[in-house]
Amino acid sequence: MSDLLNGQAPAGPEADAGDDVLIRADNIVKYFPVKGNGLVRRTVANVQAVDGVSLTVKRGQTLGLVGETGCGKSTLARCIAGLIPVTSGKVYFEGKDITNLPRRTMQPFRREIQMIFQDPYGSLNPRRRVGAIIGDPFAVHKTATGSERKKAVQELMERVGLNPEHYNRFPAEFSGGQRQRIGVARALALRPKLIICDEPVSALDVSIQAQVLNLLSDLQSEFGLSYLFIAHDLEVVRHVSDAVTVMYLGRVAESGPGNQVYDHSRHPYSTALLSAAPAADPDAAAERQRVLLTGDVPSPIHPPSGCRFHPRCPKAQDLCGTTEPALENKAGDPSTHLTACHFPVEAGEDLARVGRREQS
Repeated sequence: MSDLLNGQAPAGPEADAGDDVLIRADNIVKYFPVKGNGLVRRTVANVQAVDGVSLTVKRGQTLGLVGETGCGKSTLARCIAGLIPVTSGKVYFEGKDITNLPRRTMQPFRREIQMIFQDPYGSLNPRRRVGAIIGDPFAVHKTATGSERKKAVQELMERVGLNPEHYNRFPAEFSGGQRQRIGVARALALRPKLIICDEPVSALDVSIQAQVLNLLSDLQSEFGLSYLFIAHDLEVVRHVSDAVTVMYLGRVAESGPGNQVYDHSRHPYSTALLSAAPAADPDAAAERQRVLLTGDVPSPIHPPSGCRFHPRCPKAQDLCGTTEPALENKAGDPSTHLTACHFPVEAGEDLARVGRREQS
């Protein structure tokens, strides 16, 4: 698998047009200003939501983006989709710079980049009928009208497993899983090349999650879609992703092919996340040693110096608090596997035992 999928950028944006890279985010930074309480309301600090993140997504494949709540996953996704402006950095779509484009200039690219949102209840207007909701992309981009639009919407509903006869129903008349299928149909309407899935199954029951994931997989095979799949459930990401990027407090901790990151994680944070993930096999769950992290996630307004994970890391040393580790290939790892850690987890190392020793 190419290193382009796992965080290593090509030599320049012009390289994207001739290879199989669909979208590339290059050193994306997104800060949100924090205003003071005075009359002038000056900016007194910044929330460093995303701080220098680079990643690439290849055509027809899925990049999983994981991390704790508040690590910047959704903010990064909205920057890539052009829903919010970036503070600095570049976003390239098929080699074209689409960073902070004006609305009219960005509109053709919006046809190619769509989103499925986390909340199947809040992402649909309860006062509008389902047919109108799914048909909005056709209306906005003026690609179908009247009976032609209705036929296209009903075909989409049938394709995602909904009854086309329910075209005139309201969202409240559907279950959570059906509402998420409505969101999938809306995202699929214009046949985009990239769909950003922002925790699309986290609000659903486990049995319904499997149905939606299988639907997304079928659609990817049928239409050659690329996915940026955001989730905090690592087992879900493992099931759907070709490659995985792990974020912590606005930065990339580790990235690489999915099986490499899951089976041979090198960053202590990735190892801790994996140790907490539920296992389908009871025997495997009983044998797994849970890595317990101490302390809370630091504030993104005043992140720690050096490695941002060092206050909670069982392997932290003095160097970690003063020097930021580079995201790089470690000795013995494939070139596609990158880790930002001064003292990565070695093969066979029991990080849970290291953590217990540090706590004692």
